Amino acid sequence: MNRKIKQVAVLGSGIMGGGIAALLAGAGIRTLLLDIVPFDLKDEEKNDPVARNRIVKAGLDGALLAKPPLFMENKDVDRITIGNFEDDFNKLAECDWIIEVVIENLKIKQDLLKRIEKVRKNGTVVSTNTSGIPLKKMSEGLNKEFKQHFLGTHFFNPVRYMKLLEIIPGEETLPDILEFMANFGERILGKGIVWAKDTPNFVGNRIGIQGIVKAMQVMVETGLSIPEVDALFGPVMGRPRTALFKTSDLVGLDTLSHVAKNTYEMVENDEEKESFVLPQFVDKMIEKKLLGKKTKSGFYKTDLTPEWKKIRKVINPESLEYAEFDQPEFPCLKEAKKAKTLPDKMKAVIYGEDKGAKFARDLVSNGSIYSANRIPEISDTIVEIDNAMKWGFNLQMGPFETWDAIGLQESVERMEAEGLKVPEKVKKMLEAGSTSFYKTEKGKVLFYDFVSENYKEVVVSENIISLALLKAKDRLVKKCDSASLIDLGDGVFCLEFHTKMNTLNQEIIEFSNESLDYVDAKGIGLVIGNQAGGVPGAFSAGANLVDVSNAVKEGKYSDIEKMLERLQNVLQKARYAAFPVVAAPYGMTLGGGCEVCLASDKIVAHTELYMGQVESGVGLIPAGGGCLNLWKKFINSIPEVVTDVDLAKFFLPVCMNIVMAKVSTSAADARANGFLGPKDRIVFNRDYLIGEAKKEVLKMVYEGYAPPVKRKIKVFGQAAQGMVDAEVYNMREAKFISDHDALVAKKVAYVVSGGDVRTNSEVDEELILKLERKAFIDLLKEEKTLARIDHTLKTGKPLRN
Repeated sequence: MNRKIKQVAVLGSGIMGGGIAALLAGAGIRTLLLDIVPFDLKDEEKNDPVARNRIVKAGLDGALLAKPPLFMENKDVDRITIGNFEDDFNKLAECDWIIEVVIENLKIKQDLLKRIEKVRKNGTVVSTNTSGIPLKKMSEGLNKEFKQHFLGTHFFNPVRYMKLLEIIPGEETLPDILEFMANFGERILGKGIVWAKDTPNFVGNRIGIQGIVKAMQVMVETGLSIPEVDALFGPVMGRPRTALFKTSDLVGLDTLSHVAKNTYEMVENDEEKESFVLPQFVDKMIEKKLLGKKTKSGFYKTDLTPEWKKIRKVINPESLEYAEFDQPEFPCLKEAKKAKTLPDKMKAVIYGEDKGAKFARDLVSNGSIYSANRIPEISDTIVEIDNAMKWGFNLQMGPFETWDAIGLQESVERMEAEGLKVPEKVKKMLEAGSTSFYKTEKGKVLFYDFVSENYKEVVVSENIISLALLKAKDRLVKKCDSASLIDLGDGVFCLEFHTKMNTLNQEIIEFSNESLDYVDAKGIGLVIGNQAGGVPGAFSAGANLVDVSNAVKEGKYSDIEKMLERLQNVLQKARYAAFPVVAAPYGMTLGGGCEVCLASDKIVAHTELYMGQVESGVGLIPAGGGCLNLWKKFINSIPEVVTDVDLAKFFLPVCMNIVMAKVSTSAADARANGFLGPKDRIVFNRDYLIGEAKKEVLKMVYEGYAPPVKRKIKVFGQAAQGMVDAEVYNMREAKFISDHDALVAKKVAYVVSGGDVRTNSEVDEELILKLERKAFIDLLKEEKTLARIDHTLKTGKPLRN
């Protein structure tokens, strides 16, 4: 059967329902969003469609106003039709997938599914987003054909940003339906699929919530403070900066409590059942509506002084009073700072001797043992648990990967010495000589399978290309400290940056030049991309400001200009190479990173793309061809047959993008702002980027790629100066910009307009590149620019002076 999903119905318009609808709409899928009719309608409202749709409209409006945004761009809402369960329920017959996201109440869900059974067409997939109610109970009494197309699809909140999608098969779900939905979730919606069993709270929440609540319990027992716990379980342990308690504030203490209580009530033979009981102080916080971000007060809150200075405060678990706090210090954390790799940082914390280290060791030991004991109860393999924790809680490593990182043999010995009960299957594994849960052999990642007591290959989609595994297969062509050139096969190579935040430096510029020569001699095309971790991660955060700052302090302006010229030359070389160059950006793609993309033939971008020319934030302008190529991106979209063009309509948006340091909120927004063109692609699954970029290279080669011809470009010229001066004056008078911002804006306008030439003149590209370099150096000599650079390096935040 050639199954397609053209229209989806989302039943329930709360936070999850609205988020799922927004995701589907962003993926180009027509979506029907339904909810109940209000109970309190007045007589005159009972026949009013607007009044009857009040709840669903409020839900959709909430999704549109959500921060961070749930929609890729607000116009996606045009793909969503709203309605209610009474007037529009029959429209479900037109849908290919129906997903229920109503309140977590078994009776309500059962009644709703029985109603769906009566109107759905045969073959329609029906799924539930329940976080814990057994599918078996929900589907009782439904016909066989319904059950064959029924499954669990558990998204994590916020739906747009969280990669995890747990798929839970029902007892009678057809294998082809499961395969289709997993493929759809991964390929179309960009999710990481974890196969879960129909057990309480499935995989992610079962492991994740147990760990969070256990941490709270042990904190109370040991007397550690909330900031101390967060310091120990933040980035140093491969966890997000929100750590444990800030994450709980984001989730909401009421939500956390609901999941914990729900699990406690439903698990019977769980040896850690009591670790789902929240400490009393958390229950009191919930009673006082101190629920976290949603009520602006949770474990943490932010106060403002009369001078508008933000003061971060933390709650005292005993008094429930808030107070300021200092950054906690432990000897183990000091040692971790010295370590260069994440495993070494983890070891420094876990095997330290101070009270912080003991706390971390106890929690990691408990979580490791608990995870091992949940196999095969909640999932069949360690891979599902590790992926659930990475994709659902933004951990860099899952429990079993963490166990490997700190040394499985050593940690087990320590656990047993401290009287902990290590699972027999883990001890048996070690006795058999298997000393790690994962290993790489012949370029393949293998995991230890407890059932077969042997290693099996980690199966991933054929659409995913792993640069790390290619390196393990000896496909690394050449490398330096800052970058690598990797053979992707079929004559296509990948230029990978691997500096901190993938910032550009002199070494990357030189290596890129060498890589272009290599591909020209031995390949047919180049992908520029990397697979650095983190959420949202960084394709490239631009130039290394530390290098720029140091060069300025030493007065090496000529060296800086030469470096800029080399960057421009290598990007121009890529632009006019005899082979296609495709950039594969994601996450932060700023400054020089954006310039790399603009110089490529094509961009294959991840949906979560935060792209922009942000140099004005430090008092500079793009000078790696960014002004030139953004202008070209705009005017090259004009068909040649259109000769009478008002360049002002293009000039101002280009300048404002640069002057205001606009950063896209998604790849769709980047396209709306002109950073992506109509031929560039957007991919929902970040893991697919390199593979999809390679496909584009091969497609261009197959179609007979010919490099672009370098031609003169039409510019706005001197007429731009007066127009921009007027715009800058208005913004300055309204105090939107400072005097230094105004100076930067005029420099940008001068460069993009082509300098002192007549309106609609055609100029060589080298002219604009030269103007870029001169403006950059001139601005570097301004004290306010240097102040901005220093402030950004010290605080990580821009300075408006």
